[in-house]
Amino acid sequence: MTTRRFPHPKVPEVFALFWVVKLLTTGIGETAADYMGTKSLVIAGLVGVLGFFAAITVQLRANTYHPVRYWMTVLMVAVFGTMIADGPHVALGTPYWFDSIMYAVALVALLAWWRRSEGTFSVHSIITPRRERFYWGTVLLTFGLGTALGDTTAANLHMGFAWSVVLFGALILVPLVAWKRGADAVICFWISYALTRPLGASIADGMAVRPQHGGLGWGTGPVTAVGLVLFALLVSYIAITRSDSPLDHPEDEISAGHPEHEAAAPRELDLATD
Repeated sequence: MTTRRFPHPKVPEVFALFWVVKLLTTGIGETAADYMGTKSLVIAGLVGVLGFFAAITVQLRANTYHPVRYWMTVLMVAVFGTMIADGPHVALGTPYWFDSIMYAVALVALLAWWRRSEGTFSVHSIITPRRERFYWGTVLLTFGLGTALGDTTAANLHMGFAWSVVLFGALILVPLVAWKRGADAVICFWISYALTRPLGASIADGMAVRPQHGGLGWGTGPVTAVGLVLFALLVSYIAITRSDSPLDHPEDEISAGHPEHEAAAPRELDLATD
């Protein structure tokens, strides 16, 4: 059987703007889900679930990377990820710290499965449908984990949003420093990716919630609207300039249908800006 392969990796090159847009999606996902939930749980569920499955279906059917399609998928994963992260706490009453542990275990297990199955979990290796499914499953779990972590610090540890921003802002520098000192770049990438969620969500919540709850009181609706405008502008810029177009990584494009025949380790993910 012939295995479908993509001409280039179906994820963007990682540079400074990548992290900015990723942070925006985390904040938008948090406040958008909260805003829709206060208006109608039915609408929130429909938008979150149907929007997620529509976006991921379009993304998985494509053979090439396109910034609008990719980032819209990330945005819908952010909204959906907020809902599934809050689900166990609301439905079962589990504390956020427990949910964080469960999501962390699931994330590590999925990454281990991905690595064992494909020989790599570098984003430069997303050249087959199987690897892309692993990728989006991992992305979804990072959103769930990040949401639970942010709620743990703000609610269970009573740190509030401001100190949560300080905490996660400091923590996200740890994998960068570790990578600079020679740590595995792929692992550092995924740690940073997961930490963008509680950082972005804490910033957005801090702007949205009322002052008596430790926020600025701007409201979830306005914060979501401003976030969407910035998101649209940045993604439009990326789409026009193609500044994050995937580059050729031939050492990653190896035996897509037979990962056990991989003869070389993938190129380490460059976390540096262009």
